Amino acid sequence: MDRNTFTGLFLIMVILGAAVFFMKPSEADIKKERAKITADSLAKAGVKTTPVVAQPTTPAKPDSATLSGPFGGNIAGTAQTSVLENDNLKLTFTNLGGKILSVEVKKEHTYGGKPLILFNGSDNKFGLNLNIDGKIVNTNNLYFTATQTATNISMRANYSADKYIEFVYGLKPNGNNVDFNINLNGLNQAVQGNTVTLNWETTLLEQEKSAKKEQEHSAPFYKYTDKNPDHLNVGKDVKEELKEGKIEWFSFKQQFFSAVLIPQVPFEKGDLEVKISTEPGKIKWYGANMQLPFKNLAAESYAMKFYFGNNKFDNLKAQGQSIEKQVDMGYWPLKYINRFIVLPVFQFLESFGWGYGLIILVLTILLKLAMSPLTYKSYISMAKMRILKPEMDEIKAKVGEDNATLLQQEYLKLYKKVGVNPLGGCLPMLLQLPFVMAFFFFFPNLFELRGQTFLWMHDLSTYDDFIKFGFTVPFIGDHLSLMCVLMTISTLIYTYFNNQISGATGQMKYIGYIMPIIFLGVLNSYPSGLNYYYFLANMLTFLQQYLIRRMVNDDKIHAILQENKAKPQSEKKKSKFQSRLDDYMRTQAQAKTQEKKGK
Repeated sequence: MDRNTFTGLFLIMVILGAAVFFMKPSEADIKKERAKITADSLAKAGVKTTPVVAQPTTPAKPDSATLSGPFGGNIAGTAQTSVLENDNLKLTFTNLGGKILSVEVKKEHTYGGKPLILFNGSDNKFGLNLNIDGKIVNTNNLYFTATQTATNISMRANYSADKYIEFVYGLKPNGNNVDFNINLNGLNQAVQGNTVTLNWETTLLEQEKSAKKEQEHSAPFYKYTDKNPDHLNVGKDVKEELKEGKIEWFSFKQQFFSAVLIPQVPFEKGDLEVKISTEPGKIKWYGANMQLPFKNLAAESYAMKFYFGNNKFDNLKAQGQSIEKQVDMGYWPLKYINRFIVLPVFQFLESFGWGYGLIILVLTILLKLAMSPLTYKSYISMAKMRILKPEMDEIKAKVGEDNATLLQQEYLKLYKKVGVNPLGGCLPMLLQLPFVMAFFFFFPNLFELRGQTFLWMHDLSTYDDFIKFGFTVPFIGDHLSLMCVLMTISTLIYTYFNNQISGATGQMKYIGYIMPIIFLGVLNSYPSGLNYYYFLANMLTFLQQYLIRRMVNDDKIHAILQENKAKPQSEKKKSKFQSRLDDYMRTQAQAKTQEKKGK
């Protein structure tokens, strides 16, 4: 197998491997498919299934021993709700558990235009787990007494006349923060084990167009003291103990919105859990158990704050403690490119009040201008290789293709004579690649694009289903994105012209056409804003190459190469790359000679 064949096969394997990785089904998809298969099997077997309907139940009356036990007076009661709201939030509280029952983020809507509610109903559990006099008490099941003012709500559950648990919530006239204080009064002798655990469980509701993509960008986050934030696996059910240090905060993060709890004094330790939901309208179930520091004082107080709102980078950064790092900016070095280059430029352009379609266009132009020296250098290097192709064909005809090592040595001699680096066209392109990849993470996580329209695209933060199939097509999905199709066509055209410039032949000429087809399937469900950027990048690259081609004269390049060939060898400076290639080829030739002698 010659070198070109091996390289071609290797690249095909890499591409296919990437396709399998990007397009493998998530655990949620597997669950849904298993449920569908089970239902279909039962239907074929003639077994009828009826949905289970929850029957109303009457809660059992507590016995006298329970009523006389810890918080006996709070075990029975009637659930009542209260509301606090400002310009940004509407909070509904319930006296059952003394907790926030639901959170509505005002000024925002779901993709379907409904009020944006982060969580609601009985799926939301919040409270303390305490060992009181040898009995585990979960405050989520207690009926609290509510006292409300214009900006505060106090929820109190009495152990006795002067011993109680109190939750105090405060909402300022503006902002997305909710002050939260836990007061344990006189319970230091009653609490056993010296542990107080905060439990929060909730199911976050679907907000975006694609539940699958929303699940892929949703996970519980947490931050240890003096460490960077981390998160649980986004693709499967998992429970993780957090015992590597004290915990500064944790977050129930969705794609574009978050519910964050930030204690004034870090939690001692805890655990987080996530389960992917297969129910319509629900994304994931999150659970958290956090141990509070307990000093066994007569009056214990824990100050905290909630953040309920969007995942706009600056809004999260304003919360402090690196909460903004839960916005996925990519891996190293992509996250630094996005954080310190792309985002500041994007925000600067945003300050002009332009539409986001225009902002992406100007951002792409600025990036292409910054990269134009590398593009020019890459073009010149590929032009040199194209001009040398007739001489390389002559060498191949003279040496033959059977002796690949000798053929490469002759090529290297030619490169050395004319002063050409065969990788000169690749290196500038590789230097641009991190910027191209950085946008792959930037746009899907950019809150600013949510709900923004441009041309036929109704929301730049999600795909434009220009054609809806009504059924699932393998590799493509249930729709076809027009912007993704335009991006794919422009990439194929770019590949064609790039092959003309570089003079690529054989297998390498066709391998470049495989990647755009694969990414048609991969990017078909990605944000239209991302595909719009890649489409613009391709079109601007065409324009750059056209201008460069008008500026560059192939005859002059050919004359320079011939002039270099005529120079004495002593006047030519050998590059490090050339020296290494010479050493490598020399070693290969010697090894082949020794092999023949051994035979």
